Amino acid sequence: MRRLIFALILGTASLAHADDASLGRDIYKDFCASCHGRDLVNTGLAFDLRKFPQNDAARFEKSVLEGTAKGMPAWKSQLSAEDVKALWDYVKSGG
Repeated sequence: MRRLIFALILGTASLAHADDASLGRDIYKDFCASCHGRDLVNTGLAFDLRKFPQNDAARFEKSVLEGTAKGMPAWKSQLSAEDVKALWDYVKSGG
């Protein structure tokens, strides 16, 4: 019985993660694709997000919310912490 409950919990977590990545894809299309490329395929205009370190969520969040010295604008007035988390889930998915 414990294994079943644990499996159900894991399944729910996986679905939530998939939903976050799906939401992140929509946010990406609206805010990021014009510079970073459609479906994470780099256009050469901005950093290739497929190469972003998978273990550096804090750096990703800071870059998105505060912008970067290399020309990326700050999105903190347009995106919530939840939006950024969903974006991160999408970026980690590889598009």
